[in-house]
Amino acid sequence: MVPLLLVLLLALILFGAGFALKALWWIAVIVLVVWLVGFFVRPAASGGKRGRWYRW
Repeated sequence: MVPLLLVLLLALILFGAGFALKALWWIAVIVLVVWLVGFFVRPAASGGKRGRWYRW
């Protein structure tokens, strides 16, 4: 009985981790797209000067 519960618990943990990792990948892709858009839009909006759109 205990090994069966351990296998089910392991499967539940791995399923949760897989879902979390997939969600983190989508968040990373969205952040990358926003960064790229800001990277290319800011210099054009600042009158051609080579300005940074971030503060760090």
